[in-house]
Amino acid sequence: MKRVFAVFLVCSAASLVFLPSGASQSQTEAPPQNPGSSTSGILVELFTSEGCSSCPPADELLRRLDAQRSVSAKQIVVLSEHVDYWDRTGWRDRFSSREYTDRQEEYARRFGISGPYTPEIVVDGKHEFVGNNSHLLEDALRSADIQPKALISISAADLDGSDLIVELEASALPAGAKHGDLYIAVADNSDETQVKSGENSGRQLRHVAVLRILQKVGKVGSEGVRKEFKLRVPKDLTKDNLRVIAFVQEPGNGAVLGSTLRILSEKVATR
Repeated sequence: MKRVFAVFLVCSAASLVFLPSGASQSQTEAPPQNPGSSTSGILVELFTSEGCSSCPPADELLRRLDAQRSVSAKQIVVLSEHVDYWDRTGWRDRFSSREYTDRQEEYARRFGISGPYTPEIVVDGKHEFVGNNSHLLEDALRSADIQPKALISISAADLDGSDLIVELEASALPAGAKHGDLYIAVADNSDETQVKSGENSGRQLRHVAVLRILQKVGKVGSEGVRKEFKLRVPKDLTKDNLRVIAFVQEPGNGAVLGSTLRILSEKVATR
């Protein structure tokens, strides 16, 4: 599939506040990082690359969104997924993975677009647009905010050597959804890279919620699910820079029916 590399005018993200109609400023205050009760989240995926010169503004937009952490009553859950098709253009992104490229290509098929491109944002598996467009992001968040969601909670998450132990619970799916795939994503809270070649040569890039592991661990239906999972993680993942994300996604149309996150330590992404 042809891959399209898009370069668009950057929309300013400096004053991002995503207020749904009728919401007050106090409603946008970030919920606790590790809420004790189940939460209803909106999943924002950014497909990006350190080799793409139009991606750093999108990376910054995602960082600002992560700092906000909520819209109305819903938690915002962000993921930065580094694709691998830029790796042969002068700089190899150390976070890139063919797996994330495959995920983006599947989205392209679902959306009926010509192919994957960077930067691209996908909100709840339903809305896709250029990843540095704050206005389209605001519209997508408002649309996602009014959709019914499954409630998901990560009651415990701990790193035991090379094993990550996660306990989570997901409620029954919203009306009209018969079943969904349950995913666990493991991501770095924040990362920085000094790029030495390629389109971003000489730039210090900052990332948030950098996806390192994405694993389908089960299914959710009318009964919901409550279970403990164990995932093997790379040795370079450390507890003081780690977050765990859980989400439910319909296997057919790709709609995300609920999501949540848990940060393993007090150290959070650099703002």
